[in-house]
Amino acid sequence: MVSAILKLSVTSLTESTTDPQEMRLLLVQSSPVWGNPAESRSEIDRMLSGNDSVDLIVLPEMFSTGFVTKPEGIAENDGGDSLNWMKELAARYSCAVAGSLSVRTDGSYRNRFYFVFPDGSELHYDKHHLFSYSGEGRTYTPGQERVIVSYKGFRILLQVCYDLRFPVFSRNRLSGGTPEYDMILYVASWPEARIEAWDALLKARAIENACYVAGVNRVGSDPANEYPGHTSLVGPRGELLSICKQNSPDILIHEVFKAELVAYRKAFPVLNDAD
Repeated sequence: MVSAILKLSVTSLTESTTDPQEMRLLLVQSSPVWGNPAESRSEIDRMLSGNDSVDLIVLPEMFSTGFVTKPEGIAENDGGDSLNWMKELAARYSCAVAGSLSVRTDGSYRNRFYFVFPDGSELHYDKHHLFSYSGEGRTYTPGQERVIVSYKGFRILLQVCYDLRFPVFSRNRLSGGTPEYDMILYVASWPEARIEAWDALLKARAIENACYVAGVNRVGSDPANEYPGHTSLVGPRGELLSICKQNSPDILIHEVFKAELVAYRKAFPVLNDAD
């Protein structure tokens, strides 16, 4: 079992009994400027302009640089400019901000998925399944913790790109009769050549785990691939709730409600019969 080799980190920094248990998501389908964090951040700033009153902004995998498998000279230090920018964004919009960066820390490189809360506090998940096909595993160190955060009444599992292909790792188990989480966030640099798998697996993860799934993929190109987007929000029945337009920078804004999820799980308690 996964729990035999990985620790499960669950942190509740903001959840309370007064949380409204509804959340307005803003998913950002951006086109990172290759190896240029400042310009990549500026482009996202332009995309976000005028979009107030959201609870959570989600950015793609390695949103500041593109998917770099040779991070030397490109990766930022943990606590660097892009993380500080995420904190400034959280303060500016009074919301949480999530997305992954190529990070240098403790003598190694990590594909680190940060979740920044409105007060500037942060949690992170280091990508566990490194994409060996591209050489990511030769330069990055995999994470060993599966991380769930609590925010706005939702418990949210953080995942990065290639993790999507490994259902055992993301399995939603019951703890004291309660599902471990209510939503999965997948941030990605998922190329055109395999986009059918992206679409299918987002729905599969939602169905089998009886949860919401938000998949945030980039657009544009880098030296290796073209990226079509297909940033999507999927409901627990596998229904496509919303999707960005393809092959173009775009944003998706959609609300999710905990009560609707709880009602579905009560009417169809599939997690009670899980292996």
